[in-house]
Amino acid sequence: MSAYEAVRIRLDPTPRQTRLLESHAGGARFAYNLMLAHVRRQISLGEKPDWTLYAMRRWWNEWKDEIAPWWRENSKEAYNSGLESLADALRNFSKSRKGRRKGRRMGFPRFKSKDKAVPRFAYTTGSFGLIDCDPHALRLPKIGRVHCMENVSKRVNGAKVLRMSVSKRGGRWQASLTVERADLPIPSPPKGGSVGIDLGVKELVTLSDGTVIHNPHALKSNLRRLKKAQRNLSRKRKGSNRRRKAGARVARLYARVANLRSDVLNKTTAMLAHTYADISIEDLNVAGMVG
Repeated sequence: MSAYEAVRIRLDPTPRQTRLLESHAGGARFAYNLMLAHVRRQISLGEKPDWTLYAMRRWWNEWKDEIAPWWRENSKEAYNSGLESLADALRNFSKSRKGRRKGRRMGFPRFKSKDKAVPRFAYTTGSFGLIDCDPHALRLPKIGRVHCMENVSKRVNGAKVLRMSVSKRGGRWQASLTVERADLPIPSPPKGGSVGIDLGVKELVTLSDGTVIHNPHALKSNLRRLKKAQRNLSRKRKGSNRRRKAGARVARLYARVANLRSDVLNKTTAMLAHTYADISIEDLNVAGMVG
């Protein structure tokens, strides 16, 4: 039985590659905003817009040389990923409006700004992914060989790479590889018995067998540095390079808090799943308890 898995890898680009990554993310954002403006224009004229991904790609390929003669500077996959993102957003909006989508009600897509939107793009076709005889690198078309902070081949472990999404979070670039693993073994059931879980604030989790998992208090432990970084950010002039650098530092600190929370939750749930056969837990928001 095959299954899909996401493998997240932190990238270590050179200054030149960083500029190219920013350019590709900007290309994806440009295609998204351009096509959204086209759809809004069709609606304002009383026309029925065709916002399928196929129709968007056809329109982009027809007009890209005239509207964006510089498009060849980036991989075509960057623009396709922007169109794909908009097609997904419009499809979710349509389903939500008709009551065919679970979850909160989705509004009509908005334009993406350079300052607020997460820089991202993706590869789905072409010669992207792992590099033979170079386990600590990934191949990104139009960007080149990008060094990684860990052994990619070991993480992928022979699985087939179907997609590579590249994004910048907390001031750092990362690649998320969607891989397909075939013939996964069925895991053996845990040998432990039943356990009850008591969620707390001072301590994250207390088990009925006496095991205590401490709360890292991720936000509290980084609050002083966050306040200092945010005060520094507020003093910088909008649009300046110093403000962008100060904003990147704030983003890195928030990313650290999120990573600490995610790490303790992932390790705790993995330990419980591999140790106990039957788990009873309070009906509380676990993520909200990790301060």
